[in-house]
Amino acid sequence: MSTFELKTHKSGRTYSNPHFFILNKGLNSGKPLTNPCPNCFVVTTTTEEAKNTLFHLSMMLQIGGFYAYYLKGSVIPFISVDDCRNTLKKGLKSSGNITNQMQKHIKAVEVISKKEKELQNVIDKMSVLKVAYIRNCFKLMQSKEA
Repeated sequence: MSTFELKTHKSGRTYSNPHFFILNKGLNSGKPLTNPCPNCFVVTTTTEEAKNTLFHLSMMLQIGGFYAYYLKGSVIPFISVDDCRNTLKKGLKSSGNITNQMQKHIKAVEVISKKEKELQNVIDKMSVLKVAYIRNCFKLMQSKEA
């Protein structure tokens, strides 16, 4: 079983070990992040492989709604560092019993996430293209009027 340390991230702090961040406020609490934000925890590990496993496990737990159970607060929901740590540990513990199968699931989620990013990139470019066509259309209409 991989070991990790989860604590509150402080702005400006850098980490030498493999690490990633977990959002701790809002309805997306538990979402793993590659870059820090003001409201996040940092997860540090000893190896890059352990980091990737925990990152995708955290993503699976967040998408599956396992962090949502622990949300507190009425205006801005948040998850405590202990609840986040315990949820991640439970996820690791349950995946420890079926390591090969869990690794396959994590790899599948990793591939799906990569494809999702690629498709989002294509959608963003198409949106820019659509705006360019619309502006070009109105520019042509205005030049004919003048």
